[in-house]
Formats: sequence, structure tokens, C-alpha cells
Amino acid sequence: MPTPPTSLPSYSLQDRVVIVTGGGSGIGRAAALLCAERRARVAVFDVDGDSASQVAGLAQSRGAAAIGIGCDVRIEAEVERACSQAKAKLGSPYGLVASAGIDIGGFVHEMPTEAWQQVLATNLTGVYLACKYVVRDMIAAGTGGSIVLVSSPAASVSFAAGMAGAYSASKGGVSALVRCLAIDYAPNRIRVNAVVPGPTETALMWANVGDEEKPAMREKICAEVPIGRLADPNEIARPITWLLSDEASYVTGSHLICDGGVLAKGCISV
Repeated sequence: MPTPPTSLPSYSLQDRVVIVTGGGSGIGRAAALLCAERRARVAVFDVDGDSASQVAGLAQSRGAAAIGIGCDVRIEAEVERACSQAKAKLGSPYGLVASAGIDIGGFVHEMPTEAWQQVLATNLTGVYLACKYVVRDMIAAGTGGSIVLVSSPAASVSFAAGMAGAYSASKGGVSALVRCLAIDYAPNRIRVNAVVPGPTETALMWANVGDEEKPAMREKICAEVPIGRLADPNEIARPITWLLSDEASYVTGSHLICDGGVLAKGCISV
């Protein structure tokens, strides 16, 4: 008979507090629930407070301590309040998954400035604000931590369909922030990395696609992704939880690309 292990597996997040922004849906939801399965204590932040509470309830049903908090990451006072609530109820954070994001498509010369600002405020300033308050608590606790930001292939290349200037600019900022934060906070034993998801079956994926266009668009995307399909959000959550865990203890300032081969593919078919 094999000897049972005497310690938790290194991918376990046992009793570590993980905050997930945008945790009410999509990749954030999948990450929050997988963190719960891996024994973390999970704080779900989402602009839709009902969705945050629903996901927290699912996390609790999987045996985790969890809370859901309505939080608009564009508003500093809300982020500060939510982080304080999470700390008071669950303890000091060890992990952060910054997943809240939106996409408003359009050519830059036609885009209202308000739309540009809304995308940058959510996708980039929202990440900055979450990092600001979580890092403060991590430093105060003195226990180190792991931060995972959700970037995009759009941080490195333009989408072939075009009209993604605001989204691409925001994700390029996120990727630059990963590198800077990784260096700044390495002395505090805080690791900072990004996941780079490819096309994933979430509401955000179809934010700029009309219902009548979805079947043709899905077929086109699946034909162009080397793996031949969209990702399930759980396929992005697994790399996220790996980066949070001790399995990735020497990984910081990196981008873990989970895009079905999109960035590896040449831009022409010859």
C-alpha cells in the first residue's frame, strides 16, 4: 500500500485568502470556484452584487469560506471598502485575480471619448486600484502573495477583425504593469504574473457581436484558432490557480499564454 501524503499538495490554496475581481461571471467566476475547490477562502468582487453573492454561495457549497461583494473597480472608494470587508471577514489576502473587464469596440476616430475612458477605467485603472489595496494588505501581513492579472493577445497583436483600439490599449497597459509590479514587489515576496486567454466562451467574447452574427463568427473563430475551438473558462482558471499556488513559487513577471495557439500562428496562410 502506498504511504498517504503527509502534507497538502503544492497546488493547494488551503486557507489562503484570494480576492477575485469580475468574479461574478466568465473567467473570474471559474477562477473563484476553482480556488474554492482548492481550499482557498474566496472573496468575489463584481459590479453585479447579486452575481457576486451567487458565486460566493456556490463556493460555500464546495466547502469554502466565501463572500460576495458588489464592487465597481472603477471607483476607488468601492475597491477600498470591498478590500476592507474581505480582510475583516476572511483575513489578509494572499492572492488576487484581477479579471474584471469590458470591451467596447469601434474605430478610434468614431469612438466617443466617454467609451474610451470607460474601457480604460475598468480594464486598467480597475486593475491598478485592486493591486493598490491588496498589495498594501499583503505588505502589512508580511506573508508574501501572488497576483494574477488577466491580459489578452490584444496586448501584443491587433485583432484581425479590427476596431479594438481601446481594449488593446487597456490590455497592453495591464501587461506592462505586470512586469513593473513583479520587480517592485519581489522584495516583499509578492509574485505578479498574467494569464493571456485566447477566445473563451464568456459573455465578454460576444460583447460586440450581434445575436444573428454569432453562429458565423463562432465558425470563423474555431477555424482560425489552431486548436479548433473556443476555450471553456475552466481551462483558463486552471493556469490561474497554478500561478497562485506554490507550484509557481519561482515564477514572476511572466505571461502564461493560454490561447489555443493564436499568438504562435502566422498572420497569413502561406
